Amino acid sequence: MPPEPEFVITDLLPAGIERVLVTGGAGFIGGAVVRRLLRDTTAAVFNLDKVGYASDLTSIGPNPRHQLLKVDLADAAATAEAVRVADPDLVMHLAAESHVDRSIDGPGAFIESNVTGSFNLLQAVRTHWEALASERQERFRFHHISTDEVFGSLGPEGRFSETTPYDPRSPYSASKAASDHLVSAWHHTYGLPVVLTNCSNNYGPWQFPEKLIPVVILKAAAGEPIPLYGDGANVRDWLYVEDHVEALLLAATRGRLGQSYCVGGAGDHGSPSERTNKQVVEAICSLMDQLRPEGAPHGRLITPVTDRPGHDRRYAIDAAKITIELGWRPGHSFEEGLGATVRWYLDNLAWCGRVQAQAGYQGQRIGTRAAASQPPA
Repeated sequence: MPPEPEFVITDLLPAGIERVLVTGGAGFIGGAVVRRLLRDTTAAVFNLDKVGYASDLTSIGPNPRHQLLKVDLADAAATAEAVRVADPDLVMHLAAESHVDRSIDGPGAFIESNVTGSFNLLQAVRTHWEALASERQERFRFHHISTDEVFGSLGPEGRFSETTPYDPRSPYSASKAASDHLVSAWHHTYGLPVVLTNCSNNYGPWQFPEKLIPVVILKAAAGEPIPLYGDGANVRDWLYVEDHVEALLLAATRGRLGQSYCVGGAGDHGSPSERTNKQVVEAICSLMDQLRPEGAPHGRLITPVTDRPGHDRRYAIDAAKITIELGWRPGHSFEEGLGATVRWYLDNLAWCGRVQAQAGYQGQRIGTRAAASQPPA
């Protein structure tokens, strides 16, 4: 495993934050937040999750301070009741449909979950916050977690920052942009105390195996063709999930109200976490050659496929604001995080098989409906 990050939050939650509501806590990033809260605080953690295809509670395990509230945010009445039961001092809103390819095939689910669901949650939380006693109302916070994809696509130069204009290119990013705007509007119109964060691509253990890194690991392990979209030159900024959790908890508890913070794998030290998709795939294959030499060279499995429709060319994050204001910086290099991630998936192939079977997903490509009419890349 990679070394512990140099920067570790002390006093993870301020005094008086005793009840935390995490939406999407059965998902990849939300689960990492829940685990950290259960490990390093004494707070009661209420996990609001509809338990969809990518949800899994294995990483959390039994804990008397953890309560699952199985609720779909698209159900306004159930959402309001869940907020009443949780009676939170802090809400961390991570629940979202998040896979771009799935948004191409079925955009309606993304509007329902990410837009309508966020609206329902904001209304329920606003009612809760307005009814709190003054002392609790003063320390209450709503933290909305979003993506850098709302900013669109970069050219060869530059990085996204908090002042970058929104320019979403996919149904997924458009739905997240809409939810960002709703959260900001509820702050300015109703005074709801909110903080927003926009992150780059997360990776690490326990990610449902439909995203690039786990897909490549599992394809390589099985000796199957590894799909590479288009020319493989699309660039992403990669953020190890545990580093992201540190940033989220800092922003949620210490960020300035009404502000947004961009979170990326490079911190304020250039962009060493940027990689083309081809470089990521090749790095995984190189690790697989070391860890599973019987299948080497795994690079022979890389297979170019037709590109994703509307595929953003480059993302990169300028995380200077969160570093300067809150002292955060990532604790893992991409090489450290990727090595730990590959080893984890190889050690947990049974879990991967189980969650894929539950979801009816076996690594097949999705999000190709619009691409079918396009010529091959």
